[in-house]
Amino acid sequence: MIHIRALCKQYGSQAVLRGIDLDVPAGQFLVVLGPSGAGKSTLLRCINGLVQASSGQLQVAGFDATDSRARQVRQLRREVAMIFQHHNVVPRLSVLKNTLTGRLGHVSTLASMLQLFSRRDVALAMECLRRVELDHKADQRTDALSGGQRQRVGIARALAQQPQVILADEPVASLDPKTSRLVLHYLRAASRELGITVICNLHQVDYAREFGDRIVGLAGGQLVFDGSGDALDEHHLNRIYGAPEQAATPTPVTTASSTLSPSLQGALP
Repeated sequence: MIHIRALCKQYGSQAVLRGIDLDVPAGQFLVVLGPSGAGKSTLLRCINGLVQASSGQLQVAGFDATDSRARQVRQLRREVAMIFQHHNVVPRLSVLKNTLTGRLGHVSTLASMLQLFSRRDVALAMECLRRVELDHKADQRTDALSGGQRQRVGIARALAQQPQVILADEPVASLDPKTSRLVLHYLRAASRELGITVICNLHQVDYAREFGDRIVGLAGGQLVFDGSGDALDEHHLNRIYGAPEQAATPTPVTTASSTLSPSLQGALP
């Protein structure tokens, strides 16, 4: 589903991504760990075409994500949905209408301006709301919801897009632990039940190990870990969250697991 080779991104003289190699199969829930500034958000924005890579290969759902032509970018974004840290819902619209905005890439410009959607689109949006257990709030204004409920609307909107890939950029950063696990549960269910590839940026190591089918770690713009939650031991966490000079030269990933020290359990960068 996603094929990345030697992906680099620079802003002026600053290198944010330095030669990322990564393959992600269809239906996998991939968690990306790394400290602030490691390149996690830039990686997601390269994948959905919000940011153009400086060099390298990047294929997503059969599209060349390095192709900046407007038509190619539009087609790519129909297949790649995005979930943001701060919900990005429209407060004055109802929960249902916010969910229906996930269908905008599939309707005409006039229909989108007039908020005209087919019965099929409405039925699909309601099914997506049922998946996140918010169908009973379909007619409520979204600004009446809690933060966790708004994030669930964001997931329903992404599902309504019927994407092949969902990118979630720190979707639980502002949520309490109970709500965070609920949001991640819905994302994992979308991956397993609908076959959607999910790439989720997180800071919380315990959530990564609990929900991720696979975890990759970024440090200094490089991939320094790629493996299962069991293989994510203290040594690899130190490589991910340690000093940049420690992470500059990646070492082969081992498959041995070990018990995390108390200071690193649920660590935040």
